[in-house]
Amino acid sequence: MPQYTALVTLLAVVFYVFLGTRVPAARRKFGVKLPAMTGHPDFERVCRVYANTLEWMPIFLPTLWLCAIYFSDIGAAVLGLVWIGGRVLYYAGYRKAVEKRLPGFLIQAVACLLLLFGALAGIVMNWPGI
Repeated sequence: MPQYTALVTLLAVVFYVFLGTRVPAARRKFGVKLPAMTGHPDFERVCRVYANTLEWMPIFLPTLWLCAIYFSDIGAAVLGLVWIGGRVLYYAGYRKAVEKRLPGFLIQAVACLLLLFGALAGIVMNWPGI
């Protein structure tokens, strides 16, 4: 059972919940009333980090788990931590300015790509008859 990957999955969910708390806090701070999704640019950037993280979860979670199951639990978990680290940098940078989101975005995108390759390699290596 991929125990390390399970812990990293929980950590990713905890980080996502944390981001979810930042949106209402930014609403209050910048006076953006529900149901508005636009208003102060600082609010919009926090909201985009939350939404973008959700957009990446369906890419991250399946590749994380497929890599863990078919290739390596520890390897997948390490890449999962890199993905979370990239998302943290993305959040920290994007809060300051749009341009500062790119390093974190690239880190998490590369982590997902490596998870995809790990999952694919593991599936091929475990294919019956190969």
